[in-house]
Amino acid sequence: MKVKEHKIRYEKGHKETTRKHIIDIASKQFRKGGVEAVGLAGLMKDAGLTNGAFYAHFKSKEDLVREVLVAAFDSQLKMLSEAQKHGLKLEDAIRDYLSPQKRDNVEDSCPAAALMAEVARHSKPTRKVFSEKVHLLLDLFSSQIRDKDPKKRERKAISIYAQLVGSLQLARVETDKEKSNLILRSGIDAALELANLKN
Repeated sequence: MKVKEHKIRYEKGHKETTRKHIIDIASKQFRKGGVEAVGLAGLMKDAGLTNGAFYAHFKSKEDLVREVLVAAFDSQLKMLSEAQKHGLKLEDAIRDYLSPQKRDNVEDSCPAAALMAEVARHSKPTRKVFSEKVHLLLDLFSSQIRDKDPKKRERKAISIYAQLVGSLQLARVETDKEKSNLILRSGIDAALELANLKN
């Protein structure tokens, strides 16, 4: 006797919810341990899903990396935009970016500081996604810089952002906590000076 198969019916939006769940798990793992160190089997296990389920949502791991970058940067951009609307100043953003909390909490921090070195070795489409999102962040920084010349604002925004990302990366590498804190403070001072906010 042939047993009738029953297809599992999921609620509307289940696939998108599952996809977002995988991206959220991957985002934290990529930032904390690095893209190359994260295997799909372990990732899907942590997400509570089978290996085969991965390919129902993503074409490849590289596809997932791009989606993680989009989600992580979009979250950062939304948070900064909302904060600006509620009075966040550039000086506050600089101090927050180079805080000990942001240094120590890698999995929830800036995707640029956590993933830039690895993304530089990835495919051109992945680097393009990264670059486009960074450009949007630079626009946000530029809008806060007091200079009538848009070209000067752009250059200053690039210099400030590079200072922030580099300082955060260096502070994370440093094993001496006092020196690491000094790197953060020095990075803040340099960024504020670039932004003409240093007293």
